Amino acid sequence: MTTALLEAEGLNSYYGDSHILFDVSLRIAPHEVVALLGRNGAGKSTTLKTLMGVVRARSGRVLFDGQPIQALPPYAIAARGMQLVPEERRIFGALNVEENLVLAGLSAPGRWPLDRIYALFPRLRERRRSRGTDLSGGEQQMLAIARALVRDPKLILLDEPFEGLAPIIVRDLLGICRTLAEAGQTIVVVEQNIQAAMTLADRIYVLNNGHIVEELTAAGVRAEPEKLHRYLGV
Repeated sequence: MTTALLEAEGLNSYYGDSHILFDVSLRIAPHEVVALLGRNGAGKSTTLKTLMGVVRARSGRVLFDGQPIQALPPYAIAARGMQLVPEERRIFGALNVEENLVLAGLSAPGRWPLDRIYALFPRLRERRRSRGTDLSGGEQQMLAIARALVRDPKLILLDEPFEGLAPIIVRDLLGICRTLAEAGQTIVVVEQNIQAAMTLADRIYVLNNGHIVEELTAAGVRAEPEKLHRYLGV
């Protein structure tokens, strides 16, 4: 069995007194794309935030590259090579595209040259002098992903990257994610757009009410779609 890049065991996470994740365990191998699927409120985003240290698990452990990280703050986890692209994107609206990218790369041990980012995101090259607030939703999402990539992450966590975007933008972003995956980038994606997630993922974890209820291969789902239907109604 391949050594896991990320291993989570028995994670229990809360918002205040509300118990959100129940004994969540998952394993991500290097160069793998894994999708977390589930209905709204199933705990998918909380899982990503717990892995990143934004939400502190009350119990359980997370090993990243063989080292325990569950007690570390998010910036320390980022320094070890994990990047979360949050659903709300969090780009700096007052800064232009290039300034956002340069700022993100400042504290990274190894960073991508801007030319490599622009080769992947030609639209960002065109818009490099535009402020974050002047970008379309799709361009903001490209910048959010690019800002994570500029830090040369070992693992990138994508939270609803395609939500609310026009189909043509989703297609472009999916193409970029596939290019990254083919180049060996390890990705965990949370996505309501099941078809989009299925075109990317090697493996799938299904969350239901804060529990992992299924672990499936993408090939297995294509062969038996009813397995997903049971939990997602798709």
